[in-house]
Amino acid sequence: MHELGDLIAPEAILPRLAAVSRRQALMTMAETIARPAGVDARVAFDAVLMRERLAGTGVGEGVAIPHAAVAGVTRPVGVFARLDIPQNFDALDGRACDLVFMLLAPLDKGADHLKALARVSRFFRRADIREKLRAARGADELYALIAGAVRVDAA
Repeated sequence: MHELGDLIAPEAILPRLAAVSRRQALMTMAETIARPAGVDARVAFDAVLMRERLAGTGVGEGVAIPHAAVAGVTRPVGVFARLDIPQNFDALDGRACDLVFMLLAPLDKGADHLKALARVSRFFRRADIREKLRAARGADELYALIAGAVRVDAA
């Protein structure tokens, strides 16, 4: 299953995030995800930032998947941003990231966190998906791609 509709709400899509740093991008994303996740934005930001300090979350090809387990989150939930200015998320390929999917998960459900993270990673691993996300014209089109309303041919 490549669709991520159960992890993200339409209002959690940021089609043109004009962040000038990785920290600013993460803060804006944390503010966006806080209400759907049922947590304080600062708590979400701090948890993700702590995880970022352990190791970068850039997975290559311009994609980053910052993530953290956060007290108060009851199910995995995400926010997606397309950055106007790609930022350094310490990807192994050295490439700055313009496609960022932040994932928050419950503290006490590590398996759910890992399964959601694996799904997000598989989704963004596909070159055709990345191309369509970069070419999409707005939040509605991005949401349709991410949620699976627009079928992408199997690779």
